Formats: sequence, C-alpha cells, structure tokens
Amino acid sequence: MLFTNTQYPNTRLRRLRSKEFIRNLVAENSLSINDLIYPMFVHDQNTDSQVIKSMPSVLRHNKNDLLKECERLCELKIPAIAIFPVVSQDLKDNNAKESYNPNGLMPTIIKEIKARFPELGIISDIALDPYTSHGQDGIIDEQGRILNDTTVDILKKQALCHAEAGVDIVAPSDMMDGRIGAIRKSLDEASFIDTNILAYAAKYASNYYGPFRDAVDSLKNLGNADKRTYQISYHNANQALHEVALDIQEGADMVMVKPGSSYLDIVYQVKQNFKLPTFVYQVSGEYSMLKLAAQNGLIDEQKAVLESLICMKRAGGDAILTYYAKDIASWLK
Repeated sequence: MLFTNTQYPNTRLRRLRSKEFIRNLVAENSLSINDLIYPMFVHDQNTDSQVIKSMPSVLRHNKNDLLKECERLCELKIPAIAIFPVVSQDLKDNNAKESYNPNGLMPTIIKEIKARFPELGIISDIALDPYTSHGQDGIIDEQGRILNDTTVDILKKQALCHAEAGVDIVAPSDMMDGRIGAIRKSLDEASFIDTNILAYAAKYASNYYGPFRDAVDSLKNLGNADKRTYQISYHNANQALHEVALDIQEGADMVMVKPGSSYLDIVYQVKQNFKLPTFVYQVSGEYSMLKLAAQNGLIDEQKAVLESLICMKRAGGDAILTYYAKDIASWLK
C-alpha cells in the first residue's frame, strides 16, 4: 500500500538516520556471533591440510588441523560447525558403504571434537555424494536413475552412525523423498530422541555449488551428470514450500534454504508460513564470488559480506552457514 506523506514537514524519516547511534537503536535486524555456523572440510589422508583453489582461504583439513581450528572457533565463541568429509577414492562405491562405517572419518572426528570441545555444536552432513563412485547423493540403478527408497535406507544407517558418535544435529542434504520421517523414526527407536534434525528442506539445483563439489572431491565423479531429478528447480517457489511442509510433518526440528542470496524470497516465505527455525546456507559459489571480488579491489569485503548476511537475517534467517564465520566473528568483536 502506498502512502502520501501528509504530515511533512512534521514527519521526517531522515531524522532516524541522522546519527549512527540512532540508526543502531532503530535497526530492525542485527547479526551476532550466535547466528553463525562454520562449514569445515576434513580429509582422511595422513598428509597436510590442502588448499582449495576454488575457495580462497578455505582448507581441506587433516584431523589434527581440524581440532586446532575448533579450538580457535571456541575462542571466537562461534557456537557450531558443520562438517563435510573428503574420503579417499578407494573408499567410494555405488553402495556408499563407507557412509555408515562406525570407524570411518566422520564418526571418528565427531568423537574427538566432542571429547575436547564439548561446548562446540556439531552438525553432520547426511548425504551419500562424498561416498559414491558416481558423485550422486543416492544409489543408482543400471540406467543411472536414483533409487529413492534404497538411498533412504542407507541414510538412516548414516544418521544413526553419527548419532552414536555424539553428533548434536544431523542434516540430511540429499533431498530424497521421505528421508526425514525415516531418519526420525530410526533415531527415536535407538533412543536418540534428543538428536536434532536440520532438514535441507529447500535445496535448489543451483549453479553456485561448483566450488563445494571441488572441495569434497565429488566433482570429477559427478562428471557431466547433474542432480536435477531430486534438487528443486530454481524456477519454482511453491514446490519448495511443499517440500518444507513435508519435512516439518516428518519431524524436522529446523529447516534449511540453500543457496542464500539468490533465494531470499524463499527464506521469507518459509519463515512467514511455518515459523520454524530457518537456516540459510551462504554457499561456496557465493563465498568465492565475494572473496574474488574483494581480492581484485572491486568491493569492500567486510561491508559487502556483512550486508549479505544482514539481508539473510532480514528475510527471516535465524542462523547462517558461512565460510566467512571466523572473519565475521572477528569483525563483530
């Protein structure tokens, strides 16, 4: 609705913008360290941490370096991390058996982090693409079709494996139908009733994921294939709301919209419609674009990054996964 300012000059909105302290007092949205989740990559090799060329300043950590990084995060008061594994090619197969190995990379590192930093929240990725020889998030048949229910059976095993290791939140990012309900039932039957589920409920088939797939070493396995038969088309909004509604009905405690900046309309609609804790993922492509633009002197990095996250908060995001979490924590201090 449009209004005509019949009260001018008595009403001057610019007065509320005249001084910094006034702008801060009347700010409708703010960002704090408590809003931040730091995504981290860990590899299973007995080698140094590895530079990810497509993601400047982000590393594939070895286990020891990951633990050192967790210590730094605790010092910065960052409340939670999201861990993504990078497993050796010889551990990948069509059945993703390594994804639920109790002695595998993820259960091992979850246990070690919890033992040393119990106050640091851990979110684990529940998906098969780091473990499949073809790079898809699901098991495929001879025709290359994703087998939904077969995949869900393995996702249940993976989530239970992580819960047994002590993870706080499992985050199914695969977009298989029915997986939230199946995982919730599996966790509850095993008495993990307090293990939260963060559902990647509105995960789009986005072109912004390239650097991430490079980071987890699934890009070459995926090849020329894509994930459009299970991730949402970026043409659709109502379909995303349907996905979110189903995940909530199946037992999701929080929901995720991914990517972030190009999907703020979806974040807003999800928050307005469902009022559930709504997380936003500032994905690898968004991060790399900001980082490269800053390195080339095209933007003020700190100001542009903070603006991008405040926009996510304004749209309704409660927490944000961002590779800038450490920088932001330092800037906010």
